Amino acid sequence: MNRTEKAALVETLNKTFSDSTLVVVTHQVGLTVDEVNDLRGKMRSAGARYKVTKNRIARLALKGTEYENLDASFTGPTAIATSEDPVAAAKVAVEFANANEKLTIVAGALGTKMLDVEQVKALAKLPSLDTLRAKLLGLLQAPATKVAGVLQAPAGQMARVISAYSSKEG
Repeated sequence: MNRTEKAALVETLNKTFSDSTLVVVTHQVGLTVDEVNDLRGKMRSAGARYKVTKNRIARLALKGTEYENLDASFTGPTAIATSEDPVAAAKVAVEFANANEKLTIVAGALGTKMLDVEQVKALAKLPSLDTLRAKLLGLLQAPATKVAGVLQAPAGQMARVISAYSSKEG
């Protein structure tokens, strides 16, 4: 790889870091091509990306981004998972790492906030941005009768209790 190819690769990776909300650094030892392709497919379907990187190029690409603090994490056989969704890359990486011991989570960053392995795992347990949007939309589209029914339920229960007491006395 010549200098111009390296410069182009650094620039592309820098843009990837700049466009991402979440970066998860992983070590992958012994993953087969099929396993990596499977992981990339899962990442793609979740709206995330997975890329095996050269540590030197990744460190150069980190400069000028909010992920510069991840510099020390790039040692050994490194790959990165990135996403604009603040949960997607972590969710897929953690699920894959749980099922395949050849992939381990090293660190992560959510914007300027550095994340350790446990924090990345905790982030992975949160619902994705799309899931939260869908739940919010469902709540907004709930028929007004459901809301009215919920509001009237305590009054109806109170009326039944009063009715029961009055029929008991008579």
